[in-house]
Formats: sequence, C-alpha cells, structure tokens
Amino acid sequence: MSGELFTTEPGARSPEPAGRAKAFSHDRVENTKHEWLTPPEIIRALGEFDLDPCAPVPELRPWPTARVHYDITHNGLTHEWHGRVWCNPPYENEIAGKFLARLAGHGDGIALIYARVETGNWFKYIWAKADAVLFIKGRLTFYHANGQPAAASGGAPSALVAYGAANAAALKACKIAGQYIDLRPR
Repeated sequence: MSGELFTTEPGARSPEPAGRAKAFSHDRVENTKHEWLTPPEIIRALGEFDLDPCAPVPELRPWPTARVHYDITHNGLTHEWHGRVWCNPPYENEIAGKFLARLAGHGDGIALIYARVETGNWFKYIWAKADAVLFIKGRLTFYHANGQPAAASGGAPSALVAYGAANAAALKACKIAGQYIDLRPR
C-alpha cells in the first residue's frame, strides 16, 4: 500500500502535502457536499466487510466498501444489518449518532468518524460500548465520486472505532499509522 497514510515516521506530525490546504477550519463552515468517500487504502487495510449501511449511491461509488451497500435511497437504518459492517456515517452529529448507536448494538464492525472525543456520541457509543479505537495519525484526505482525492484534507483528525473482538484485532494488526487503544475491560 502506498500513500502518506502509511508512511509517517513514529512521533512525527503528518504535514499537509505541499500546495494543499485543509478542507475546513475548526470553525463550522457551510459545505453543501455530502458525498465524501472513504480512502480506498483504509478499506484495503481493514479487510473485507459484509455490509456498508451508509454507502454512496452506485453512481458515486468508484470502489466497493462491502459486499452489500445500502445508500441514501435505502436508508440503512431501516434495514437488517448482517455480518461485519463498515460504517462511515454522514458526519452530521445527530445522524452519525444514529448509525453509531446501531453499530454498537450490532456489535460487529468498524466505524470511521472524526476524533472529536469530547462529544456526546463518543461518550454514549464509543467510550461506553466500543472494543477499541485507532486514532489515525494526521488528517485523512477523502475522495470525490470520480475517484480523485480532494484537494485538501478533512476538517479534523479521524478515528476508526471497532465493535467486537475480531474488529479490535483487525485495528491492532492493520498498518494504518496511528495510536491503537484497547477499550475492553482488563
């Protein structure tokens, strides 16, 4: 696998690539684009998933994220979830919370979310219910529907959140640069 995601030296801060600015500041901004795609190297590093309940519509999906995709036309929250779930929910707080609650109840999957650890969603659905977290080093660059990376990185650091022992092990073993934290009781 290639890309900055896997090449950061331990202890070093991931710099923004030359000529690239951050997509967002820490201030709230009006952004009308809702389809930001998971970097494909993240999916490859974590292995195969059975279901993506919040996938982009097929016209905006240049690579698969799971064997089965529920997009906005299906409303993944209203369908049965099965197997290992990949969840990169819409980042609006209320909607993200609904997907995180569902994934926590399902107990078998990995979510990609912003690492805003002080929020209610983190306290309700991650700190209290997840098995492990991998805080990704640096900021991810998400992709456009045409398969091209965005011109700027995301507006905040990201984290991968594992539900279930097998998914915690997958986070621990993956080669994604970051800090792994086991949340299971000792």
